[in-house]
Amino acid sequence: MSILQRDLKDTRKLSRILSLVENRQKGYTEILKECFLLSGKSKVVGITGPPGAGKSTLTSTLIGHLRKEGACVAVLAIDPSSSFSGGAILGDRIRMLNHSLDTKVYIRSAATRGAMGGLCPAASDMITVLDAAGFDYILVETVGVGQDEIDVVRETDTVLLVLVPGLGDDIQALKAGIMEIADIFVVNKSDREGSNKLVNEIEYILSLSQSKKEWNPPVLKTVASKNEGINELIFEIKKHLNFLESTSLLAEKRKTRAALKLRRLLLEGLENRIRNGPLKSEEERKLMEAFLRKEKDPYSVAEEIVESVILEELQ
Repeated sequence: MSILQRDLKDTRKLSRILSLVENRQKGYTEILKECFLLSGKSKVVGITGPPGAGKSTLTSTLIGHLRKEGACVAVLAIDPSSSFSGGAILGDRIRMLNHSLDTKVYIRSAATRGAMGGLCPAASDMITVLDAAGFDYILVETVGVGQDEIDVVRETDTVLLVLVPGLGDDIQALKAGIMEIADIFVVNKSDREGSNKLVNEIEYILSLSQSKKEWNPPVLKTVASKNEGINELIFEIKKHLNFLESTSLLAEKRKTRAALKLRRLLLEGLENRIRNGPLKSEEERKLMEAFLRKEKDPYSVAEEIVESVILEELQ
C-alpha cells in the first residue's frame, strides 16, 4: 500500500487532499495521476433536481439505508458559493449531521465557484479521489439546477431526478434537457397534494419519446423525511447499475468520461499556458494599438498564438 493509499483512508488527510485538488494547489496533478489508477470501483450516483425538491434529505436517507447494508458511502454535495468567502454555503452538510459520527460515511461540500452546470469545476477530479479512497457508493448531490444544467450525467453512473409537486412549474422542468438525463425519476414529498398528477405527467412525457431505449426510467414516489419509498428507490438504483454492467453501457459511459476528462485537461493546460504568457504587457499593448488601427485582426493573432503554444509544448 502506497503512502497516498494510506492517506486516503484517513479522514483528515483525505479532506486535505480534496482541498488541494479543489483549489488546484501545487502538486495536485501528481496526486490525481495515482488516484486515477486506483479508481474505477465505486458506484457513482447523481442526485439532481430543482431547489426545494428535498435532495439533501433524500441523500441523507439513502446514506442510512446503504449503511445498514454495510456499504461505505461518500457524498459530494455541491452548494452555492458564499458571496463573502467564495466557499460553499454548508446547507447540505447541516442536513446530514446525523451521519457525522459514522466513520464509514464521508461528506464533503464544494462550492460551485460560478459554474453553471450544477457541479463545481473540480467535481470530476474530486470524484476520482473519493473513488480511489475505496468508497462503495459516491452520492453526488448537485446544487438546485435549471432546465439545461446537466453536467451530472457526464460524471455519474446513475442519475436520479428529484421533483416535488406544488412548485408551479413541474411541466417546465420536464420539457428541456434535464428530462433526458434521468435514469430514475423521484417524486419526493409525495404526501403532498398533486403527487399523483405529477407522476402521471412524467409517465406521459416518457411515453412520447420517439427513441427506443434499452432502459425505461421508472417513476417512484418517496417521502424522504418519513423514510417512505427508499427501499424501492435503492432497489431501482441497483437494478440500473446492474443493467449498465450487463450491457457494457457502464464501460461506454466511463470511456466517454475519460475522453471528456482528457479534453478538459488539455483545454485547462492550454488556458493556463496562455494566461501565464506568451504575451508580455508591452507586446499586448502594441497588439491592441494594431487592432485599433485595423493593421491586424484578433482572430489571426489568436490562431498564431495558439499554434505557437502547441508547437512549443510538443518540442
